[in-house]
Amino acid sequence: MKDMPTAITKDIKITVEVFYQGSQLEIDWVYMYAYRISIENRGDYTVKLLRRHWYINEIGFDKKDIEGEGVVGEQPILEPGQKHVYMSGVAVHSPFAEMYGTYLMERQIDGKLYEVKIPRFQLIPPSRLN
Repeated sequence: MKDMPTAITKDIKITVEVFYQGSQLEIDWVYMYAYRISIENRGDYTVKLLRRHWYINEIGFDKKDIEGEGVVGEQPILEPGQKHVYMSGVAVHSPFAEMYGTYLMERQIDGKLYEVKIPRFQLIPPSRLN
């Protein structure tokens, strides 16, 4: 099993698994990745994921800052012990890139907002790892 970046913030565990999808040459090289994120509520309170904030670093390119509501069109609610898993993807122009970020969570019992860390993960084609 390959190493999967993991972070735990305030009883919310985030695990990331990355899948290289290949590269395409149209106008410029593009490296395609899919990623699966598991969000697990290990706490005592029901929480709702409201927003995501991504940072994408590519060697030789400006840092991208992407923010928006929910994840893949959803704002999942996780009761204690529940897990939400989703797939998404990203295209980058550099063979060496990384992503990380935060989710904005809301504790349902009192409306308290807090950020949960999305661990840093690398976007590197397997052929470049050696």
